[in-house]
Amino acid sequence: MDPIMFSIFGIDIYWYSVFILIGIIIGIILLEKEAKKFKYPPDLIFNICFWAIIIGIIGARLYYCLFNFSYYKNNLLEIFAIWNGGLAIHGGLIAGLLTVIFLAKKHHLNFLKLLDMAIPSLILAQAIGRWGNFFNSEAHGIATTYTQLKDLLIPEFIIEGMELGGIYYLPTFYFESLWCLLGFIILLIIRKLKYIKIGATTCIYLIWYSLGRFFIEAWRTDSLMLGGFKVAQIISITMFITGLTYLIILSRKGKYENLYNDINEKRVVKRGGKKNV
Repeated sequence: MDPIMFSIFGIDIYWYSVFILIGIIIGIILLEKEAKKFKYPPDLIFNICFWAIIIGIIGARLYYCLFNFSYYKNNLLEIFAIWNGGLAIHGGLIAGLLTVIFLAKKHHLNFLKLLDMAIPSLILAQAIGRWGNFFNSEAHGIATTYTQLKDLLIPEFIIEGMELGGIYYLPTFYFESLWCLLGFIILLIIRKLKYIKIGATTCIYLIWYSLGRFFIEAWRTDSLMLGGFKVAQIISITMFITGLTYLIILSRKGKYENLYNDINEKRVVKRGGKKNV
């Protein structure tokens, strides 16, 4: 596949960057719509999104480069060439999470409530962003055959794109994209439940995404490694346990306690040195 979408005035526009941008734009629109329901200031939400995305992308890149330090230490300028691929979602999640926690504390907001509002947008952006890997011919799985790919009911254009050097590979990017898309639908349904608690949507995301990523990662041929283990699988196990543990804790709280869909939630938003209730 050609990684370049088009060129304008000598500048190459990459599919990878375009899909990430599309995912971000759609994600922000969905988040702002959800935040409006709870009367969160649009400019505040956009500001949080802006910094979480910027720092998340930086975190995703640094995370990837750290686990490929042997290469990048001799090619420092390539650290900035993110259009060539090389963004590790787990690094982005960690950096983005820390950013949201910091900004939530700064503005006196419930960071779990913010995460619950943002999580469906995040997993949808992941589903969209994975298609950038397709055009970069990366994030694919083990070698296979044309017949096996057809038996999996994979679209013909994807099968053709997975022929690299005369060898067919499993389109693990496609599997993860579908898994995230299904997760997006499930999270939207769950978040609308009357008695869903603050933090539950985030927990279910951690469980859902990490479960799929753990098994999909087993097929990946370009995994980041730590010793003899795949880093993404280690992180996935950690995410799964964290999500499941906190979900159990939430289930032990009162039925009407800390409800996500409580539109009368009291909060203090610190803006311009003043506090608005």
